[in-house]
Amino acid sequence: MKSRKIDNELEMYETSSYSHQSITVILPAFNEQENIEKAVEHGRIAMAKHFSDVEVIVVNDGSEDDTGKIIERLSDKYSNVVAVHHGVNQGYGAALRSGINSARKDLIFFTDADLQFDLEEIHYLTEWIHAYDIVAGYRAKRADPIHRRFNAGSWNFLVRLVLGLKVKDIDCAFKLFRREVFNDIQLESVGAMINTEILSLAQWKGMKIKEVPVSHYPRLAGEQTGANIKVVVKAFKELFVMRGKLRKAVSVGSAASQTSS
Repeated sequence: MKSRKIDNELEMYETSSYSHQSITVILPAFNEQENIEKAVEHGRIAMAKHFSDVEVIVVNDGSEDDTGKIIERLSDKYSNVVAVHHGVNQGYGAALRSGINSARKDLIFFTDADLQFDLEEIHYLTEWIHAYDIVAGYRAKRADPIHRRFNAGSWNFLVRLVLGLKVKDIDCAFKLFRREVFNDIQLESVGAMINTEILSLAQWKGMKIKEVPVSHYPRLAGEQTGANIKVVVKAFKELFVMRGKLRKAVSVGSAASQTSS
């Protein structure tokens, strides 16, 4: 399976044709010692096929295993790998925000460190980014246990109902952004709500979002935390905070429009 083939052939891509844009890859990681080195290598190799300037930011979100030590070693080994550490676990959203705030390149891409996506498929996203602000992958066939698929479907339905967000697979961790997106929206979520917040604010701002199908593979090592009851409860709380935030923004925008007219 090509998505599992991680090797040391980065040099062979140095003469490949590149786009004129640079990219930051963000990898949030919590207790991913079994996956993180392969994820970083995969990111470097896959992105080097399409970009001459690649930055990989790994955010260690208070891991209790050797994730932090591994990414420090990789940062020392590779000049384009940046290690960011949270002293304690702050949540998926906080990890993404730290990565976004540290990003320095033209495009920003994020994915998970669990090796469930094939980063070679970045070209499905890059071929659309010239015309869209955000290109979001959706899992063509989700390779998760049935209870996780049910939870995801229920969450997507609830978000569409509460926020009116018209996206197929909100939490798919395979998204590409123009850097300007994050100059125009202010993120506050610290937990699993972060994808919903990004996409909802982008939709409200009138940004263009393109969805494309991507492959998804079973997790082979480590443990998933998305179904943790604390994570779920926090996401529900943040959802209704987000609804209030959007309603307030709409009201302010309407008042400003009436005043100007």
